Amino acid sequence: MSEQVIGPQSEVVFHFSIKLEDGSAADSTKVHNKPAKLFMGDGSLTENFEKCLLGLKAGDSKSFDLQPEDAFGQPNPDNIYYLDRSKFGADAPAKVGNIIAFTQPDGTELPGLIREVAGDSVTVDFNHPLAGQPVTFEVDILEVKN
Repeated sequence: MSEQVIGPQSEVVFHFSIKLEDGSAADSTKVHNKPAKLFMGDGSLTENFEKCLLGLKAGDSKSFDLQPEDAFGQPNPDNIYYLDRSKFGADAPAKVGNIIAFTQPDGTELPGLIREVAGDSVTVDFNHPLAGQPVTFEVDILEVKN
Protein backbone atom coordinates (compact mmCIF):
# COMPACT_ATOMS: atom_id res chain seq x y z
CA MET A 1 0.00 0.00 0.00
CA SER A 2 1.49 3.30 -1.03
CA GLU A 3 1.43 6.17 1.41
CA GLN A 4 -1.01 8.92 0.55
CA VAL A 5 0.64 12.28 0.02
CA ILE A 6 -1.17 15.59 0.20
CA GLY A 7 -2.36 16.68 -3.23
CA PRO A 8 -4.60 19.49 -4.49
CA GLN A 9 -7.83 17.60 -3.62
CA SER A 10 -6.77 15.82 -0.41
CA GLU A 11 -8.62 15.75 2.89
CA VAL A 12 -6.04 16.35 5.62
CA VAL A 13 -6.31 15.85 9.39
CA PHE A 14 -3.50 17.61 11.23
CA HIS A 15 -2.39 19.33 14.41
CA PHE A 16 -1.02 22.83 14.10
CA SER A 17 0.59 25.45 16.26
CA ILE A 18 0.90 29.11 15.32
CA LYS A 19 3.83 31.02 16.76
CA LEU A 20 4.49 34.75 16.61
CA GLU A 21 7.80 36.40 15.81
CA ASP A 22 8.68 36.58 19.52
CA GLY A 23 8.24 32.81 19.79
CA SER A 24 5.02 32.92 21.80
CA ALA A 25 2.24 30.53 20.82
CA ALA A 26 -0.88 32.21 19.42
CA ASP A 27 -2.92 29.06 18.87
CA SER A 28 -2.54 25.30 18.93
CA THR A 29 -4.88 22.39 18.30
CA LYS A 30 -2.83 20.34 20.74
CA VAL A 31 -4.13 22.28 23.75
CA HIS A 32 -7.49 20.46 23.60
CA ASN A 33 -6.17 17.57 21.46
CA LYS A 34 -8.64 18.41 18.69
CA PRO A 35 -6.88 18.21 15.33
CA ALA A 36 -8.02 20.38 12.43
CA LYS A 37 -9.52 18.97 9.24
CA LEU A 38 -8.85 20.59 5.89
CA PHE A 39 -10.09 20.01 2.37
CA MET A 40 -7.31 21.24 0.09
CA GLY A 41 -8.51 23.87 -2.36
CA ASP A 42 -11.66 24.78 -0.42
CA GLY A 43 -10.44 28.36 0.07
CA SER A 44 -10.16 28.18 3.86
CA LEU A 45 -6.38 28.60 3.64
CA THR A 46 -4.28 30.81 1.40
CA GLU A 47 -2.74 29.31 -1.72
CA ASN A 48 0.80 29.67 -0.36
CA PHE A 49 -0.16 27.95 2.92
CA GLU A 50 -1.58 25.03 0.94
CA LYS A 51 1.59 24.87 -1.20
CA CYS A 52 3.57 24.32 2.02
CA LEU A 53 1.46 21.22 2.73
CA LEU A 54 1.63 19.63 -0.73
CA GLY A 55 3.68 16.44 -0.78
CA LEU A 56 3.55 15.85 2.97
CA LYS A 57 2.15 12.55 4.25
CA ALA A 58 0.80 11.13 7.52
CA GLY A 59 3.49 11.20 10.18
CA ASP A 60 5.29 14.20 8.67
CA SER A 61 6.01 17.29 10.75
CA LYS A 62 6.99 20.58 9.20
CA SER A 63 7.53 24.15 10.27
CA PHE A 64 7.21 27.06 7.86
CA ASP A 65 7.25 30.83 8.12
CA LEU A 66 4.48 32.80 6.45
CA GLN A 67 4.31 36.48 5.70
CA PRO A 68 1.04 38.25 6.62
CA GLU A 69 -0.29 38.02 3.04
CA ASP A 70 0.04 34.22 3.15
CA ALA A 71 -1.34 33.76 6.67
CA PHE A 72 -4.08 36.05 7.99
CA GLY A 73 -3.69 38.96 5.57
CA GLN A 74 -2.99 42.59 6.17
CA PRO A 75 -5.41 44.57 8.34
CA ASN A 76 -8.25 45.95 6.25
CA PRO A 77 -9.36 49.48 7.19
CA ASP A 78 -12.91 48.52 6.09
CA ASN A 79 -13.01 46.03 8.99
CA ILE A 80 -12.73 48.79 11.60
CA TYR A 81 -16.05 50.13 12.84
CA TYR A 82 -17.06 52.98 15.13
CA LEU A 83 -20.02 52.03 17.30
CA ASP A 84 -22.06 53.98 19.80
CA ARG A 85 -21.15 53.21 23.39
CA SER A 86 -24.86 52.63 24.17
CA LYS A 87 -24.63 49.36 22.19
CA PHE A 88 -22.44 47.91 24.96
CA GLY A 89 -23.69 46.71 28.32
CA ALA A 90 -22.55 45.13 31.57
CA ASP A 91 -22.21 41.69 29.93
CA ALA A 92 -20.00 43.10 27.15
CA PRO A 93 -18.39 46.30 28.41
CA ALA A 94 -16.69 48.73 26.04
CA LYS A 95 -13.19 48.32 27.43
CA VAL A 96 -9.98 48.52 25.38
CA GLY A 97 -8.56 45.04 24.80
CA ASN A 98 -11.88 43.21 25.23
CA ILE A 99 -12.89 40.81 22.47
CA ILE A 100 -16.65 40.74 22.00
CA ALA A 101 -18.68 38.46 19.73
CA PHE A 102 -21.08 40.44 17.56
CA THR A 103 -24.01 38.65 15.93
CA GLN A 104 -24.14 39.15 12.16
CA PRO A 105 -27.40 39.54 10.20
CA ASP A 106 -27.11 35.87 9.13
CA GLY A 107 -26.87 34.74 12.77
CA THR A 108 -23.17 33.89 12.79
CA GLU A 109 -20.91 35.52 15.34
CA LEU A 110 -17.88 37.62 14.51
CA PRO A 111 -15.32 38.54 17.18
CA GLY A 112 -14.27 42.17 17.37
CA LEU A 113 -11.41 43.66 19.38
CA ILE A 114 -12.07 46.96 21.12
CA ARG A 115 -9.20 49.24 20.14
CA GLU A 116 -10.32 52.59 21.54
CA VAL A 117 -13.05 54.19 23.64
CA ALA A 118 -13.46 57.94 23.25
CA GLY A 119 -16.55 59.57 24.72
CA ASP A 120 -19.55 57.79 23.20
CA SER A 121 -17.54 56.31 20.31
CA VAL A 122 -16.10 52.79 20.52
CA THR A 123 -13.59 51.64 17.88
CA VAL A 124 -14.01 47.92 17.11
CA ASP A 125 -11.53 46.03 14.92
CA PHE A 126 -12.96 43.00 13.10
CA ASN A 127 -9.67 42.09 11.43
CA HIS A 128 -8.19 38.74 12.45
CA PRO A 129 -6.09 39.34 15.59
CA LEU A 130 -3.04 38.03 13.72
CA ALA A 131 -3.60 40.17 10.61
CA GLY A 132 -0.43 41.99 9.58
CA GLN A 133 1.86 39.67 11.51
CA PRO A 134 4.32 37.15 10.10
CA VAL A 135 3.76 33.78 11.76
CA THR A 136 5.40 30.37 12.00
CA PHE A 137 3.13 27.39 11.44
CA GLU A 138 4.14 24.02 12.82
CA VAL A 139 2.09 21.14 11.44
CA ASP A 140 1.92 17.44 12.33
CA ILE A 141 0.09 15.54 9.60
CA LEU A 142 -2.09 12.79 11.12
CA GLU A 143 -4.13 11.52 8.19
CA VAL A 144 -4.37 12.05 4.41
CA LYS A 145 -7.25 10.90 2.21
CA ASN A 146 -7.25 11.40 -1.54
